Amino acid sequence: MSNITLAQARKAIDAAIQKSNDLGVKMNIAVVDAGTNLVAFNKMDDAWLGSIDIAQKKARTARYFNMDTGAIGQLSQPGGSLYNIEHSNGGLITFPGGVVIKDGEGNIIGAIGVSGSTVEDDHEVASAGATAV
Repeated sequence: MSNITLAQARKAIDAAIQKSNDLGVKMNIAVVDAGTNLVAFNKMDDAWLGSIDIAQKKARTARYFNMDTGAIGQLSQPGGSLYNIEHSNGGLITFPGGVVIKDGEGNIIGAIGVSGSTVEDDHEVASAGATAV
């Protein structure tokens, strides 16, 4: 299993911070490795304290299921095949802002989770971080 390196995680966080600044929002940004261990974290000045845990859970959720958290959210709606999944694994986050990170060969090496604004902004910032790797 390949893992994201600290250098790659910092690159993802730097890109996410840049996108956050472009959008004019304050974010908490977490990067986990392929085993869901926290590799890097950044709380931007004045970012919401409540979003620290959410960012980390978004990253872990994306990696647990190898898909963006927004996709999991669509599947977990009432009547969906993953309804109530957010209650598993000690609590998951099933709305946008968690994105898997892949290496150049398409292997998943970790995930990034972002929280602190709208879910649309969170996903955009997370995607910018993931793409930077």
